[in-house]
Amino acid sequence: MGAVMENLVDAGKADSLKPGEMTRMSVQGREILIVRVGEEYFAADNRCPHAGGDLSHGRLEGTIVTCPRHKSQFDLRDGRVIRWTVWPGVVVAVDQFRSRRRNLKVYPVTIQNGRIMLKL
Repeated sequence: MGAVMENLVDAGKADSLKPGEMTRMSVQGREILIVRVGEEYFAADNRCPHAGGDLSHGRLEGTIVTCPRHKSQFDLRDGRVIRWTVWPGVVVAVDQFRSRRRNLKVYPVTIQNGRIMLKL
């Protein structure tokens, strides 16, 4: 893994993931979440920008990944925040003051010759 071809990084075999599966991979020293939704593949930083939860242990519903730590949600198509936390009222206000909402960093994915290729 990690071979660079045409400015893309090889992240492994495409058929190693079944539809609806997520996995964590180390790609060029980065912890990357690789997700397959139907026949589409998505890649993002594996750590939640809210509090560093391991997204590969979260829940996937369509293209929405939910962090297992505080239930923050992100759309894997563009990384945008769907929900920052599930904490109630004043706790959310304090948390938002302490940690500004940040989108999840996503990476373009293409499939070439049966390989998942990422542009990092």
